[in-house]
Amino acid sequence: MKPFSASLAVLFVFGAAGVAQTETTPKPEPPKPGPVSLREFSLSLEQLSNRVHNSVVQIFSTVYSAGGSDDAEGSNTALFSKQKSTGSGVVMSSDGYIITNSHVVRGAKRIVVRFPPSRQEIAGRKSILKPEGRTMDAKLVGMDRESDLAVIKVERTGLAHLTLGNSDDLRQGELVMAFGNPLGLEGSVSMGIVSSTGRQIRPDDPMVYVQTDAPINPGNSGGPLVDSDGRVMGINTFILTQSGGSEGIGFAIPSNIVSTIYSQIRKEGHVHRGQIGLFAQTITPGLAAGLKLPRDWGVLVGDVTPDGPADSAGVKIGDIVLSLNGKPMENARQLEVNVYRVPAKNKITLALLRGDEQLSAEVQVVEGPNDPQRFADMVSPENNLVDKLGILVIPIDKKLAEMLPDLRNSFGLVVAAGGVRDVSGSGLEVGDVIYYVNGTPVTTVEALRKQLDDLKSGEACVFQIERSGRLLFVSIEID
Repeated sequence: MKPFSASLAVLFVFGAAGVAQTETTPKPEPPKPGPVSLREFSLSLEQLSNRVHNSVVQIFSTVYSAGGSDDAEGSNTALFSKQKSTGSGVVMSSDGYIITNSHVVRGAKRIVVRFPPSRQEIAGRKSILKPEGRTMDAKLVGMDRESDLAVIKVERTGLAHLTLGNSDDLRQGELVMAFGNPLGLEGSVSMGIVSSTGRQIRPDDPMVYVQTDAPINPGNSGGPLVDSDGRVMGINTFILTQSGGSEGIGFAIPSNIVSTIYSQIRKEGHVHRGQIGLFAQTITPGLAAGLKLPRDWGVLVGDVTPDGPADSAGVKIGDIVLSLNGKPMENARQLEVNVYRVPAKNKITLALLRGDEQLSAEVQVVEGPNDPQRFADMVSPENNLVDKLGILVIPIDKKLAEMLPDLRNSFGLVVAAGGVRDVSGSGLEVGDVIYYVNGTPVTTVEALRKQLDDLKSGEACVFQIERSGRLLFVSIEID
């Protein structure tokens, strides 16, 4: 992890995430234009800032960062170093649940939250320099790498908190304010407008962001983007920049995505995503012209996973998806988001257009594949590092077995971070499950360390592992 990677980073790759939130506070219709004095406008901003400021926290995380180098022979060595970084967060409940970015707390050994000073703490003080607020340790409830969101919790009640608005109600040009701790400057606020209500960083990227010109800088990560009513319309997450600072191109995760991720993590500690084995693409005029499609907008089926749910239901490559459960589908992101909403084992009905024929397909929704990198959030170098291999491993227990229900054995060690390869290219990867070392079963981190310590330098070491449901032997020479 780079020195400020837990602060707001310039990131370009995020996976699919999110669904429309189920409960939102209705946003009132914009007031009719009328004469407003500059004084009144300034006062309203001041009041809004004071109200939101009380629910925005500064987050300090102590993380272990893995950094490796690949040489010409193909070997890989992972080194771990302790780093400290900072970001922002939003208090979402009076009993201490806080939303932030996952990159703010990813791999953190310790998470500390600093609250703004309370009214009691600043009562009677005349200086414009306010005292530091109270700091508390926080625990990680869960995180979702694909959306870059995390939920942490402090043991404190009676906290001022904010509510999530409906990001579908945002309008281009609408006034918004970004709160956070840019470059470690606690309790900062900036103002701008919504530059775009839906911005994809890459074509057909299922993640769509709110773009704003409100100045955002490293350290704003995890802070709220609020509307004029103080509703959280997004979580600030990254910027596009050539200088390293704000250039007026900032991005926030829409509140409708935040709502679903937050509720799932708070309830279950992780996120479920439905899938149907279908890759959707947004139809463009170019695609429509080249493929002679009957319409130049909508959703095109670009690929169907063999023997997957969509394939079994008769969906074909080149079909146009007209609707999902009766709801018209206008772009690929809309289709994927609506599929995510459906619990696994339920069915959805797709209306399809194939040539001139309209068809209907009933498709089973299944649980999406899990990211193997999620295990890195469950380990620390002190407890899980196997120094001779440069990897972090975690023993299979009841919790882990539930996350990996189809393993061949009920024991073993999961490679959670790092990796090692020898000159032949053979090695261990994140997500591998180690069962045996030279024929001896391993069930604990200590047992694996001892077996490796007992080997002589240069002596061959054969691991029996499971990778993607397949057993195989991996030979690695131990230095």
